[in-house]
Amino acid sequence: MTTEPRVAVVVRTKDRPRFLARALSSITAQTLEDWECVIVNDGGATAPVDEAIARVPERFRDRVRVLHRQRSHGRWVSANAGVLASTADLLVLHDDDDTWHPEFLERAVAYLDAPENADRAGVVSRIELVREEPDGDDFRVLERELWEAQLPMPTLADELLYNRFVPIGFVYRRSAHERHGLYDEALPVIGDWDFYLKLLREAPLEYLDDTTPYAYWHQRPGQGGAHGNSVIAAGRDHRLHDARIRDEALRAYVRDNGDGLVLFLSKMIDDRIRESEERIIREVERYSLPERTLRTLKRLARRARGA
Repeated sequence: MTTEPRVAVVVRTKDRPRFLARALSSITAQTLEDWECVIVNDGGATAPVDEAIARVPERFRDRVRVLHRQRSHGRWVSANAGVLASTADLLVLHDDDDTWHPEFLERAVAYLDAPENADRAGVVSRIELVREEPDGDDFRVLERELWEAQLPMPTLADELLYNRFVPIGFVYRRSAHERHGLYDEALPVIGDWDFYLKLLREAPLEYLDDTTPYAYWHQRPGQGGAHGNSVIAAGRDHRLHDARIRDEALRAYVRDNGDGLVLFLSKMIDDRIRESEERIIREVERYSLPERTLRTLKRLARRARGA
């Protein structure tokens, strides 16, 4: 490159050459060309990765580097390796099975360069969820939908419930790692959510555009192995580490503030849920459903409460 890169694109991959080729096409199609790309091959075969890089248009090839790891170290060790191997002030994680609108990087960099956004840690694109399935050597799109379309902006309050944006749609400043450290390598999954919570404690983020998605999150429901998505294929791990993060945060809060508020809220929330269930059951009873059906509904309500 004749100039310093504006944004570093970190791609994690392992034995998914078709996805990697599509990801590289997404990157090289960007209207902003001042990028560098670090591919972290997390213990996969080296030849298919090198072949995919060799097919990158020649004028971009010197911007793409690869770190071949002899054994797998996991998602967030790989992400950190890519962050540390790159130099640009702006960063984005491009999972190997996701894609971008061609103007994504240009719009994100322009937003972060604007003087009024100098204090923003990053910017989030609206995200289009793309459900697809394998179709020979390609993939067939089943449906598309705007993900989390109801949210006006990414906030801590919403992020506390679950992760409301994914790495493919988030360009952020390297300085965020200086303040909060790298991704937590002890987490096999949801390291992005853990990091985003730290950023959102500082200030809310904004969307690039209220309605237009510039990042495409690809999923293949029912697919495992190399075609699987971590959020689907590793669903149990997501639930386990979600619970651990919440429990650690709750214990820290109780140590500092006592358990009075959380005891009150847990009881209040349970009472409100119980009242809602009773109102629903009363409404259902008005329709003269069979007694067996009513007993089933009540049993399901008790089970949902853990009673």
